[in-house]
Amino acid sequence: MFSMNTASPSGLTASLKCRSYKKIRKPQPSLRVMCGSHNGSTTAYPASVPDAKRRETEKALVVERDPTRVLTLGERMRFGRLLKDRFAYKESFVVRSFEVGSNKAATMETMLNLILETSYNHAQSWGWAKEGEFPTLPSMDKYRLSWTNYQMHVEMNKYPGWGDVVEIEHWCEAEGKIAGRFDYIIKLLSTNEVIGRATSKWVMINKDTHKPQKINKQVWDEYLAFCSKTSRLAFPEDSDKSLKQIPKLNEPAEYSQLGLVPRRSDLNMNGHVNSVTCFSFLLESMPQDIIDNYELGSITIDYRHNFQFDDSLDSNTSSEVETEALNELSDCSCLLDFNPNDGKHCQFLHSLKLSRTRQETNRGRTTWRKH
Repeated sequence: MFSMNTASPSGLTASLKCRSYKKIRKPQPSLRVMCGSHNGSTTAYPASVPDAKRRETEKALVVERDPTRVLTLGERMRFGRLLKDRFAYKESFVVRSFEVGSNKAATMETMLNLILETSYNHAQSWGWAKEGEFPTLPSMDKYRLSWTNYQMHVEMNKYPGWGDVVEIEHWCEAEGKIAGRFDYIIKLLSTNEVIGRATSKWVMINKDTHKPQKINKQVWDEYLAFCSKTSRLAFPEDSDKSLKQIPKLNEPAEYSQLGLVPRRSDLNMNGHVNSVTCFSFLLESMPQDIIDNYELGSITIDYRHNFQFDDSLDSNTSSEVETEALNELSDCSCLLDFNPNDGKHCQFLHSLKLSRTRQETNRGRTTWRKH
């Protein structure tokens, strides 16, 4: 993931190289968890959970070292690690030149990609990943299940620049009894300053039908074994903007961009258009004067329907200026100096639809602050 030639503060680069060198010299054996049933039989549970008996389930979890699994070179080269509680994970990334925009700062697309990469690497550190596939629990493979993201919310106080090192902390919890919630805290490593936060919600779908499927007890218990027993939120519930419903965009929209077509490079390993491309398409209809004079402060995206490589899509945007929306925006943690009358902030609603059927694939809300 990292380019060793990427510019960064010399002292910090040396420290990161030193940690990476130690990992390569002394690779740590991975851990596995064995599920022991009442009849004494055991099945492999490929992850590390130090306090596995914390869950009152029908099966007892016992942690032991798995001498058969050797970390890949890619895993050893990453600047990522499980924390002491073995539930949270941190990884550091150097911002590269092609990940910044014309304002010399990382783009929101860059931050979304790093957030997702942290999630996948976290799961891989538990032993979930298989070669060439996104990480899934062993029991999910049994029932032909896969994770799919149905909402992402990100707030950025400021963006890192080229050569800056960001550290992303990730952990997962239950979202009710039907979904998983993945939370993130983003820091600038040189100052330890929190520059962003994110939360996302995921459900399981059937790999064959591509439809959401109820999580059975075996899969749910297995997922909960990797969740902290103490609830922790990236955003306090009283200020979590992801909880605010995104209304349907009235037509005709104020701004539109028609006939957007995904490129081959927009496909992920499952052959679907990746979620970051959905965000990019939502912003294609933003007015240029906002792009030129404002900085994106927060986004909320609802993923409602998949679209394919050969689909044509229409992006629509309208400003959201209702009094209630402005009052809620004034409380946003990433816009502390917000004043709805000072002309320094604005908010928009977005919709992405299939051109032919008019089926809505995504909804979004963005908030912007003046440069």
